[in-house]
Amino acid sequence: QVQLVESGGGLVQAGGSLRLSCAASGRTFSTLTMGWFRQAPGKEREFVAAISWNDRTTDYGRFAKGRFTISRDNAKSTVYLRMNGLKPEDTAVYYCAARSSVVVVNTALNYDYWGQGTQVTVSS
Repeated sequence: QVQLVESGGGLVQAGGSLRLSCAASGRTFSTLTMGWFRQAPGKEREFVAAISWNDRTTDYGRFAKGRFTISRDNAKSTVYLRMNGLKPEDTAVYYCAARSSVVVVNTALNYDYWGQGTQVTVSS
């Protein structure tokens, strides 16, 4: 089992930045592929970014490319999501997810563990 706890969400003005963190416990973090997803009210869960266990491979949703950066610190068992140039349409609950595989994928169904989510609200 893996426990994931997100933090760093909040209210920010358009154009601002936030850094989300996700602390993992319960299993060797360095064996996990990590991802971020988001879900806005009335919408399906959407892929944001993912990173391989050795951070050599990353993948981003189309809207995230150029604005968001995923990174990880295996020594701290933590994955980060740096978000710059935030827009009101980025408003959502952001979820951290973990996958017991070295293959980086962008579909929620392929992730085994989920955090409780952290709210990000971007005001115009």
